[in-house]
Amino acid sequence: MATPSLRSQLGRVRGLGSARSGTHHWLTQRVTSIALLPLTIWLVFSLASLAGAGFSEAQVWVARPFNVVLLLAFLGAGFHHTSGGLQVVIEDYVKPDSRRMIVMLLMKGVCALLWLMASLAVLRVALR
Repeated sequence: MATPSLRSQLGRVRGLGSARSGTHHWLTQRVTSIALLPLTIWLVFSLASLAGAGFSEAQVWVARPFNVVLLLAFLGAGFHHTSGGLQVVIEDYVKPDSRRMIVMLLMKGVCALLWLMASLAVLRVALR
């Protein structure tokens, strides 16, 4: 039995949605939103429990495998979601196409760089 699809028959034949990748982008935004909801709740309550703790207590907390994995998952999902949201804004409001491409590449590069810096900071604290 065939899996239901959101694409038109012509889009399925061509392998493209109306905007070539709209279904994938829409689904990616929803998945990262769903992932960020429990991760954000976990992070808020975890950080609230560390209120008043010193660096050494925070370092011990970050070094726990469960916490470091969830922190890295939060960073990955957060920066991916941010990049996707900013991509939509750039596609809608930046004209002409040449400028849009430059702004998109800059935004993707900045998001990737910030994700890498944040992930390395978490790993550095966790491995001390």
